[in-house]
Amino acid sequence: MTTTSKSGDKKSSNNATNNTVSGTTLSSWSRQQKLAMIAGFAILGLLLALSACSRQSSQPAPAGVSSTASTPATPAITATSATSPSAAALPAPAKKTPKKRPANVTYSDPYSGVSFLYPRKFALTSGDKAAPQLAGVGDVPMNFVQPGGVAVATVALPDRSYPGTDFASAFFTVNVNRSVSEQECAHFAFVDTSNADGEPVDAEKVKIGTAEMEMTSNFSASAMAQAEAQYYHSYDGACYEYVLGLGTEGFATEGGVEHVNRDEVFAKLEKILATVKINSVEPEPVAEQAVSGVAGDQ
Repeated sequence: MTTTSKSGDKKSSNNATNNTVSGTTLSSWSRQQKLAMIAGFAILGLLLALSACSRQSSQPAPAGVSSTASTPATPAITATSATSPSAAALPAPAKKTPKKRPANVTYSDPYSGVSFLYPRKFALTSGDKAAPQLAGVGDVPMNFVQPGGVAVATVALPDRSYPGTDFASAFFTVNVNRSVSEQECAHFAFVDTSNADGEPVDAEKVKIGTAEMEMTSNFSASAMAQAEAQYYHSYDGACYEYVLGLGTEGFATEGGVEHVNRDEVFAKLEKILATVKINSVEPEPVAEQAVSGVAGDQ
């Protein structure tokens, strides 16, 4: 029994020892295996991370990201240039000054060759509408010794040029007559009738600007209107007539109305006359043909 008991005990102890060694070995292997697995996973994760970073750096940035990233850079550059010393040193743009229109206007007529300067505020009429008139008097006649005169242009002063006076109207006009010779141009159909005796007065030579002219005047009056016209003649291939007219109305002694300064008015008109220039023009051949045709029919 003892032997049996020992034998069994040895087997039991051997089995127990073997189980203990086996459990210890398994337990020890499991710990190493876990450490190895953890290290492997860590290395694998590091490799994956490096691979991903390398892939992202090698790919071009998307267009949307690039434009979005570059957008804020523009205002920064603009702000820098706006505040830079060179930008601050640039002079401010010069303001445009409106051009003033000249006080005088040039009138030029290619058919008569007449040109002159007149104030812009005066009223100009030409052609058939150029026949001058004086308020309260009416039409002012031409003063050629022969018919055939043509009105070229008339410049009239504004109606309210002299408020508070008996001023009614004033004008400067140009007429031309190609039927009058140079000798006839020095004469007038009617001359100054303003003398007390009513006797005609011969025309006088005057110098206006650089031009010498023949001059006479005519004066007419009624109870309520007075008119004075000064006539000037000069010859330059045709007979040119310049008329300076002044008309007044009413009684200057009533209602606080004063007489207009006649010398001042005529001085303004003479300034226009002094600017007259004549560009010689040849007589129109059409008019000569028309006259010849009429003579042939007779």
